[in-house]
Amino acid sequence: MANPGAPTRPLGTGTVSYRLYAHDAGPSEQLAELRTQARLAVEAGYDGVMIPEHHGGFAGYLPNPAAVAAHVLENMPSGWAAPCPVLLPMRPPALVAEELAWLAAAHPGRVGAGFAAGAVPADFELGEIPFDEIVPRFKAALPVVVAALRGRADGPLAEDRAIAACADHPVPMAVAVQSVAAAERAARLQLAVLYDSLQGVEHLANLSQRYADAGGRTARILIRRVWIGDPPRDAIERQMDAFRSVTTESDRTRWGAGSNTIFAADGAEAAERLTEAVRATGCDTLNLRVMVLGLDPAEVHGQLERHATELLPRLRVLLDPARG
Repeated sequence: MANPGAPTRPLGTGTVSYRLYAHDAGPSEQLAELRTQARLAVEAGYDGVMIPEHHGGFAGYLPNPAAVAAHVLENMPSGWAAPCPVLLPMRPPALVAEELAWLAAAHPGRVGAGFAAGAVPADFELGEIPFDEIVPRFKAALPVVVAALRGRADGPLAEDRAIAACADHPVPMAVAVQSVAAAERAARLQLAVLYDSLQGVEHLANLSQRYADAGGRTARILIRRVWIGDPPRDAIERQMDAFRSVTTESDRTRWGAGSNTIFAADGAEAAERLTEAVRATGCDTLNLRVMVLGLDPAEVHGQLERHATELLPRLRVLLDPARG
C-alpha cells in the first residue's frame, strides 16, 4: 500500500513517481495494461505516475498523454497522474491549456502537467509543424500555458470555466530542462524542472545550481531507470539504440556513461544508489522507469512487487530520514 506519509501534491518536491510506457500490443491491450500498471504503482507506494508523449507509433509512447491520464486515474485508488512531458509546439497553447484544465477539474488535486519542446522529427512531421520552428514556438507558448493553468489567462481563454477555476486551484507544472538557459527560464516561471534520464551527473548538478541561483524554488526531478535482480541488458541496449536514433550529437554530449540505469541485486542497494544520484545531481524528487523495449508485462509487474516490498520503503527513509 502507498505510504500514508508520502507527499501527494502532483510533481511536488520530495515525491517519487513512476513513468508509464506502453507495451507492444494492440491499442486496447496497451490501454488496459497502462491502467493496471498505474494501479500497481500507487499500490506499491508511488505518489503518482507520468505519461509522456510521442507520435507515429514511437515504441513505448502514446500520442495523447492527457487522455491516457484520464483513463488511468479512473483505475487508481490514490495518487496523481501527470501528462509529462506534453510536446507543447504540437498544438496552439490555448487548446493545450483547456485540455489540461478540464482534466484537472475532472480529478481535483490529482493532476499535474509537464512540457517539452520535443526532439523527434516524425512528431512534428505528423503535426505539420516545421522542425526548425519548434524551439521558438515552445518559448512563446510556455508562458501562455503557465499563466492559463494558474488562472491568469487573457482574452477569450479567460472565459473558460476550467481555466478560471485554476486561479484557486492551479495545476502543478514542470518543464523539461537540458540547458542552463532552460533552467533559468524555469526558475523565472517558478516551474519544477524535469531532467532527461540520460543526462550525466555533473551536467545535472550544474543545472540544479543554476536553477537555484536564478530563484527556482520548486522540484528538481531526476529521472532514472532502475532494475532489481538480473537485468534485461539486451532490451536496455535496444532502448538505447532507439534513443540514439532520434537525438542529435549535441544532445548526446550531455549524456552520462552507459544507460544511466541503476542495476541492483536488491531493493536496498537500489535505494542507496538512487539516493546517491539524487544528492550528487542536486535534485530532490524522483521519477523512476522500469519499462524497456520488448519486456513482457509480467516482468514489469514483478519489478513493481519488489519496489513495494524492497525499494520504496527504504528509499523513503533515505530521502527523508524523518519518515523512519
